[in-house]
Amino acid sequence: MTKTAGLLVPMKIPRLRMAGALIALACAGGVALPAAAQSSSLPTLSVAITSSSATVTGALQSGAVNVVSTDTGVKEAAVIIFRQDPGVSTAEIEAFSKSKKESDPNYADKYGSIVLDLEDNPGATSEAQTYLQPGQYIELTAAGEKQAQIEAHFTIAAAASPVALPTPEATVRSIEFGFRGPTTLKDGELVRFENEGFLVHMDIAFPVKNMKDAHKVVRALLAGKEKGLEKLVAGAPVTFADPLSPGSYQQETISAKPGIYVQACFMDTQDGRSHTMLGMERIFKIVK
Repeated sequence: MTKTAGLLVPMKIPRLRMAGALIALACAGGVALPAAAQSSSLPTLSVAITSSSATVTGALQSGAVNVVSTDTGVKEAAVIIFRQDPGVSTAEIEAFSKSKKESDPNYADKYGSIVLDLEDNPGATSEAQTYLQPGQYIELTAAGEKQAQIEAHFTIAAAASPVALPTPEATVRSIEFGFRGPTTLKDGELVRFENEGFLVHMDIAFPVKNMKDAHKVVRALLAGKEKGLEKLVAGAPVTFADPLSPGSYQQETISAKPGIYVQACFMDTQDGRSHTMLGMERIFKIVK
């Protein structure tokens, strides 16, 4: 499979890996973890990535699926599922990937949408539920802050009776510029993370020791003062959703350690400001 560098590379924006940098400083060897790993009775779409390729197998029909990603060689991988709009060719996407607009995933809406975005690491398995419409899809893999590469093309056929997603027990929505939904999530509950904005958003959270530190982090992010925040981080961040296009969503069973978290979107605006400076951070709790 021919690789294409740079396509809709959310990881290319420096602030999108800020959480990983915080953890690298806060706890040696720490890496960003997926929000959850869960079993599901849904059809399974399997994505197996290596340092040189990716294979997509399993349920290739429209409807609800449980996407399971396995990684055997890509550290801090981002597994991106991109749906091409009808009539858009691979050549057009490749041309876009070489343009100056490529660095901002919001421009990718002319060609399709990021429907699912998972983090994975060697030896780990990441899972999330989503709904796939019929059409042509691309799987891209990115390592850390490196540009994403097209690794696989696949087709989702129209199912005669598409499977429905299970109803989530809670829904957290990203909008311009904030988060909406419950401020307490329960360990073990199924939660949908949905982008209801007009821009691409991400949804990550990192734990802090107490509410005082949480408010310090919020004030610093609003002011754009990120230096020293690693001192307030109390563990590995949770990735609920890496950058997703407007209208996209993925749902997961919460399995993160109970505690106080700061939720944030580190996407950048066209003038270079992080979405956190515009209000995309908030405090919430995970409880047993």
